[in-house]
Amino acid sequence: MGKITGFLEYQREDRDYEPVAERLRHWREFVLPLPEQDYVTQAARCMNCGVPYCQGTGSVAPGSPGCPVNNQIPDWNDLVYTGKWDEAARNLHSTNNFPEVTGRVCPAPCEASCTLNIDENPVTIKSIECAIADHAIAQGLKPEPPMARTGKKVAIVGSGPAGLACAQQLARAGHDVHVYEKWAKAGGLLRYGIPDFKMEKVHIDRRVAQMQAEGVVFHYGAHVGVNVPADQLLKDHDAVVLTGGAEKPRDLPVPGREFKGIHFAMEFLPQQNRRVAGEPADDREPILATGKHVVVIGGGDTGSDCIGTSFRQGALSVTNFEIMPEPPAHENKLLTWPNWPLKLRTSSSHEEGAERDFAVTTTKFSGENGAVKKLHCARIDAKMQPLPGTEFEIAADLVLLAMGFLHPVHEGMLKGLDLALDKRGNVSATTEDYRTSIDKIFAAGDMRRGQSLVVWAIREGRQAARAVDKFLMGSTSLPR
Repeated sequence: MGKITGFLEYQREDRDYEPVAERLRHWREFVLPLPEQDYVTQAARCMNCGVPYCQGTGSVAPGSPGCPVNNQIPDWNDLVYTGKWDEAARNLHSTNNFPEVTGRVCPAPCEASCTLNIDENPVTIKSIECAIADHAIAQGLKPEPPMARTGKKVAIVGSGPAGLACAQQLARAGHDVHVYEKWAKAGGLLRYGIPDFKMEKVHIDRRVAQMQAEGVVFHYGAHVGVNVPADQLLKDHDAVVLTGGAEKPRDLPVPGREFKGIHFAMEFLPQQNRRVAGEPADDREPILATGKHVVVIGGGDTGSDCIGTSFRQGALSVTNFEIMPEPPAHENKLLTWPNWPLKLRTSSSHEEGAERDFAVTTTKFSGENGAVKKLHCARIDAKMQPLPGTEFEIAADLVLLAMGFLHPVHEGMLKGLDLALDKRGNVSATTEDYRTSIDKIFAAGDMRRGQSLVVWAIREGRQAARAVDKFLMGSTSLPR
């Protein structure tokens, strides 16, 4: 512990944002990094607790304290404080393949579990993590190819964070790894779901280049179960890992759903990401918020991304409805700490001018000439039923459904393979070995556990890689 009294001497200082008027004019990241010395000072605030809940407990429960990938946070805080940035990066990469990603888009359950959060003054763990990663990248990402090849061939289906983490671990273990991605580039929701203003795609490109230098082969436009036969993939590889994510969106089946102008979030967001990247547009009609009154239904991260994207496209107004009641502004620490608390969270996109309302349900849509023009809404009671007398209407030219995801898409690959599913419709596989109901096939990430955080996807990908390596070789040296 570098500074025993650091948490008493220094106040929390975190990264700031560009002013709203400036950041709405571009699609770049707008978080303003701190000077290097400020990260050193903030790292000095770490208490090196006897039980560091921030780095996780090893539990697989979604609400468990701290970091799902078990980052050794007190260790690399101390290394930053003592100026050992390179060693801090080696420590961080030992548990997390993509810390520059989690340092930008993770909601930081580690900070919720920080002992200093009892006083609402946690260590700026996420910012320090991002600074360590960016410092390492500035020195140049060095490939880590294996010393020997095993001769075993593994297919990874899907190149989101779970697939990328799994692929990199297996390649470093010496296996011949092939990643099959249905879109034009790797990254999954990291590339096509998260807007560039939250995370620019150069971070993915650099990691893909590193992985290619380590021997990973990427196959793009390869939609397994559609234009790549799943059974052939199984025949050609010694193991197959399914990391395709939970892509089946939750719909809103109310009268008027068929009107034009009502879209799922993941129809809207990928289009804009492709525009920013200069990728060719697909054959679908462009979905744009320009000059429109936009309503976003769903109060989570995906809804927030729709809000920020709509403002940058020039929406006249953006309203955000959430069916759940408004959570408290502050949690009761005695009841919640060190677990992830339920409380009101305001994202940078919400701060850009969105009107938010809670405990609202949409009862129907109405429109003109086949296009949506209004939402008809009502307040709900404790049983999630509309309250008589609370009905109201709101104008809407574009409605974006961001109510979460149900499970993986079943049509195509999963039905073709006839894999067993769990009661929620996810691919059934245990957390011990990630094996599915079919020999040689493993599943990890959102496809196995359901919609979750990027850091959980990375954890699952790493652990699935360990399970595959053990399955192929009889033993493994990959970390848990």
